[in-house]
Amino acid sequence: MASEKQPTVEHDEKNTIPPGYGLSDSDLQTSTEAHAAIEKEHHMTAFQALKLYPKAVAWSLLLSCAIIMEGYDVVLIGSFFAFPAFNQKYGGLMSDGNYGLAASWQAGLTNAMSCGQIIGLFINGIISERYGYRRTLMACLASTVGFIFILFFAPNVQCLVAGELLMGIPLGVYQTLTVTYASEVCPVALRAYLTTYVNLCWVFGQLIASGVLKGLSGRMDEWAYRIPFGIQWVWPIPIFIGVYLAPESPWWLVRQDRREDAIRAVKRLTRSETPGFSAEETVSMIVYTNALEQRAETGTSYLDCFKGVDLRRTEIACCVWAAQSLCGAGLMGYSTVFYQRAGLAVSQSFTMSLVQYAIGVVGTIGSWVLMTYFGRRTLYVGGLALLTLVLLVIGFVSIAPSTPAISWATGSMLLVYTFIYDSTVGPVCFSLVSEIPSSRLRTKSVVLARNVYNVLNLVTGIIIPYMLNVDAWNWRGKSGFFWGALCILCLTWSFFRLPEPKGRSYAELDVLFENKVRTREFPQAKTGLVQSELEEKISNV
Repeated sequence: MASEKQPTVEHDEKNTIPPGYGLSDSDLQTSTEAHAAIEKEHHMTAFQALKLYPKAVAWSLLLSCAIIMEGYDVVLIGSFFAFPAFNQKYGGLMSDGNYGLAASWQAGLTNAMSCGQIIGLFINGIISERYGYRRTLMACLASTVGFIFILFFAPNVQCLVAGELLMGIPLGVYQTLTVTYASEVCPVALRAYLTTYVNLCWVFGQLIASGVLKGLSGRMDEWAYRIPFGIQWVWPIPIFIGVYLAPESPWWLVRQDRREDAIRAVKRLTRSETPGFSAEETVSMIVYTNALEQRAETGTSYLDCFKGVDLRRTEIACCVWAAQSLCGAGLMGYSTVFYQRAGLAVSQSFTMSLVQYAIGVVGTIGSWVLMTYFGRRTLYVGGLALLTLVLLVIGFVSIAPSTPAISWATGSMLLVYTFIYDSTVGPVCFSLVSEIPSSRLRTKSVVLARNVYNVLNLVTGIIIPYMLNVDAWNWRGKSGFFWGALCILCLTWSFFRLPEPKGRSYAELDVLFENKVRTREFPQAKTGLVQSELEEKISNV
């Protein structure tokens, strides 16, 4: 028998799924091809995968660019709170003698988009499974063009809130469809890079918004804020054309019993003429994984996300994304405010924001290297630990009397926070939430997870303006203590509950969760789906 140190090598049918397990005799050919495809993916390096899947990479990168719009709009609204022309148009005179929006309207503008995203996400979980990823994404891109008109011509803050609410609906769809598509069109070796690229697009949106605002910060007319809104018309059309030409996800096609279409999609995503590669084998792996999940009674409704082993997978996906909000990431959007309080001119404060988001780009690219060596779990847990330290430092620094030096220190620590966040928790989250759910419930699980994040963002979007507003709580840097405490809670959960999915195919993850493998045993656990593991199992009998 196998050594007890191997958590899932016990020689019984519960803890291993050899070829053909749970399938009829007519499915054995599919099972054999599926195991061959899994074996090839295990031995495929990132460079080999890039040579075989260049088209999949290109399509995924293009569709992920839709997330740029979300990052752009989030920073646009948050930065407008420190924008003189915007405050004179939509705000009023504050107690410090400057124009600004009341904390209630700041919270309203920030949360209107989150409310829209919650609506869009739930709609997406139903519509995309019925009509496919491409059609859903094209419909949202077309609606985005129309909703931008509301923001561009908004005569008052009430209309602006309505525009943000409507704009949030397609942005919510982008949040899930882009990362789900990326996770389904690429092999295991590229999965982490393409899913975390979504975070890079989000940072790109932030960087573009900061650059636009810096360039217009000297204007005091209506075009100072209308031009930034109008720039959002630039990307929906080229992305729409790209989505129209892109192949559908082969995983979605298999769930619709369209195997031949799935094979054609895989051929469009790969260099199918590459020696040793078979599109039929790859689709057989998808069919086999889908069959395993059907045998495990995995349905495709929202309710199924909370049944059996899928409950654990839903918990992990939701908590991973919740930690993005609870770890204090909302403070990053307010670094401009801290720099202005330190005495910087408006233009200079937006220069520092550009530096911040440039650091975010570097951090996200750096996370690709770090994930190669450390995996998802180590980066996520380690990142939360470092973010906790930074938040506590911000809190302790703010105990001193408020001075320009304290504001400088707080703003600078937020730059450090940004680099750590975008090197660890920020991008790794996108990889985890797309890998952990079962393939049949992936879209709905990501929707639920993102909506947990959005609901929490509603709360943080309300309390952060009150924490920092001079006419409200005026906590300033002391808010670091509050977010540091929440970050400790997230760190504790992730240490005990977050498994490592690195290097695992979706079929293997299904087996590990079905066998209820403990969190820290995921890297060493055997599944019996790889030929070398089957041979080892036979030798141990």
